[in-house]
Amino acid sequence: MVKEFFLVEFSPNRDLQVLHAIIFLLIYLSSLIGNCLIIVLVTLDHYLHMPMYFFLKNLSFLDVCLISVIVPKSIFNSLSGNSIISFPGCVLQVFLVVHFVAAEFFILTAMSYDRYVAICQPLHYDVIMDRETCIWMTAASWFFGAFFGSLYSAGTFSLSFCGSRNLPQFFCDVPSLLKISCSNSHVTIDVSVAVGICYGLVCFLAIVLSYIYIFKTVSSVPSVQGGSKALSTCLPHLTVMTTFLLTAAIAYVKPVPESPSLLDLMLSVLYPVLPPTLNPIIYSLRNKEMKASMKKFLWKLGGNMKY
Repeated sequence: MVKEFFLVEFSPNRDLQVLHAIIFLLIYLSSLIGNCLIIVLVTLDHYLHMPMYFFLKNLSFLDVCLISVIVPKSIFNSLSGNSIISFPGCVLQVFLVVHFVAAEFFILTAMSYDRYVAICQPLHYDVIMDRETCIWMTAASWFFGAFFGSLYSAGTFSLSFCGSRNLPQFFCDVPSLLKISCSNSHVTIDVSVAVGICYGLVCFLAIVLSYIYIFKTVSSVPSVQGGSKALSTCLPHLTVMTTFLLTAAIAYVKPVPESPSLLDLMLSVLYPVLPPTLNPIIYSLRNKEMKASMKKFLWKLGGNMKY
């Protein structure tokens, strides 16, 4: 019975381990502050009580959860010089990572549908995207997240681990665990992956179709200013979605190496760290309402501190 796994270290050099911990801590804190700020702004500012920002708030919460599952453990391992993760801890990490990634993908799909309704069916927007619909979409994202988290973790840990317990990754993920498994048959996890691919394709096609109709509608708008204004509301979402898909593709399309190089580790970092860190920056820089709300919030905060 396997009781623990050994995660890969970024470097055997102690000074570099501390440097890695410091860099990861700074990235983690910036992501935490940025995403929590979005959650606070959307919650407190009634001008942001719209479906687009409701989904953005949920996306920020999922980002906080995703990066918190992986990065603090990696920081602790680097500072303590201990790369061990317990078997239950590894199971939980796989479940939570898959859960939050699957939930994020559904939220991004819901956000693209929201933009489609806002631009292509503006007269029916308030009826279609009412509060109940938004809540049901968010609940669905958590349901699919829990479903795939359970499916992948159950499928992965139904395999046998009788050989090496050294994971070629700095956190527990499915490809790395499959790499060290000594099971000849991977039927359960193969079915899980197939179901996950179908889910991903459905979400991806829904996003693509939404933007096809959006671009078609925008191109038919006689006013150039009106068309560009409508399209500008989609740019942050497009940027966030592209970052999410590209980093996930880089992490999972490439084969898992026997002995990961520094480049392999850096590429694996992109997937769980880059989107949660960049999302608040993208939305704060590209969105006028968010920038206005942030200025108002900081002005009130500064005024209260004076008194």
